[in-house]
Amino acid sequence: MITLTVNETDYELDLDPRTSLLDALRDHLALTGTKKGCDHGQCGACTVLVNGRRINSCLTLAVMHDGDAVTTIEGLGTPEALHPMQASFLDHDGFQCGYCTPGQIVSALGMLDEFRAGWPSHVSASLDGQTDLSDEEISERMSGNICRCSAYPNIVDAIRAARDERAGKAEHVTKAESKEPA
Repeated sequence: MITLTVNETDYELDLDPRTSLLDALRDHLALTGTKKGCDHGQCGACTVLVNGRRINSCLTLAVMHDGDAVTTIEGLGTPEALHPMQASFLDHDGFQCGYCTPGQIVSALGMLDEFRAGWPSHVSASLDGQTDLSDEEISERMSGNICRCSAYPNIVDAIRAARDERAGKAEHVTKAESKEPA
């Protein structure tokens, strides 16, 4: 038995210890927005946030996350009230078939949090966190998420626009955070 807080709801799950976090989300909680792409951690379609950090849910066992907070695409917004990153992906046509889109959106939020925290990337000019979020930076930081339809320019545009729109505000707002009084 493990307890996962998924999209701000606690779940007690009786799982085989070999169950991946991805399979626990999809098969045991019916949260199918997180996609099973390669099942080897190479495509990023299964990206979720665990305690605010992005991970490939296919590469980790659910039992390793007992007590952790998991955010999936379903926890970011609703059809009536999209998260700003979801809205930006729509506005900038940052998807084609849509299969990779949930992982791209969740990864983009995690990536922006990492950038704000000053984490350098492979292409960062400086290791002290002082860099611009250029197209090259976005592309490098999102390189773990593959889009087979090649919507990359639109994905970069969507991420940049969402970041610019939310400048000065928290870039990762979950449903519960948006309900807290200011």
